[in-house]
Amino acid sequence: MTIRAVWFDIGETLIDETREYGVWADWLGVPRHTFSAVFGAVVARGGDFTGALEHFMPGFDLAEERRKRIASGLGECLAAEDLYPDARPCLSNLKEAGYYIGIAGNQTVHAGELVRKLGLPADAIGMSEEWGVAKPSPAFFDRIIEESRLSPEEIAYVGDRLDNDIHPAMKMGLRAIWIRRGPWGRITHCARVPMVLDNLTDLQRHLVRQSPFGV
Repeated sequence: MTIRAVWFDIGETLIDETREYGVWADWLGVPRHTFSAVFGAVVARGGDFTGALEHFMPGFDLAEERRKRIASGLGECLAAEDLYPDARPCLSNLKEAGYYIGIAGNQTVHAGELVRKLGLPADAIGMSEEWGVAKPSPAFFDRIIEESRLSPEEIAYVGDRLDNDIHPAMKMGLRAIWIRRGPWGRITHCARVPMVLDNLTDLQRHLVRQSPFGV
């Protein structure tokens, strides 16, 4: 069945989070190269970002520390300069080609405000904190299906993580597309992923050729 909607994860799919990782290192008082090394080791073991933070601060409360950062004027780093260069052109070209474009990830309400300020060409934008459900929960992808008003096989979800994005989307019947970049982007390729790309330019080229409206 033809893909008619394309939804994008945020961190390391549309947004390069390198600056944000650096701010977290500074917040914890850890040298950035040390933080990066530990973060890489945690990811290699199958862990997530919170696991790296907990290494330096046992009992780390992500929500509480985010609130403290915002209160101190060091809120989440998410601005136009953090967009991957291929992000805006990809969204624009796919929208022009007739696709329904969505943006949804495990992000805070505050991050949602920052994403919307970027003025990206999207039909829908949703954050896990706004929706009250986060990946890899099936309910997160149910919300994407509901927002799209299409059948699951007509919806593609583009993300950088196998555990949080790709495999959960596939289980819900969505067409999963793995973008291999960022900390999780170089994990050994899983043969079960039907489409693996290194950038959004290649994704755009592939999908525009099979546009639902023949553009």
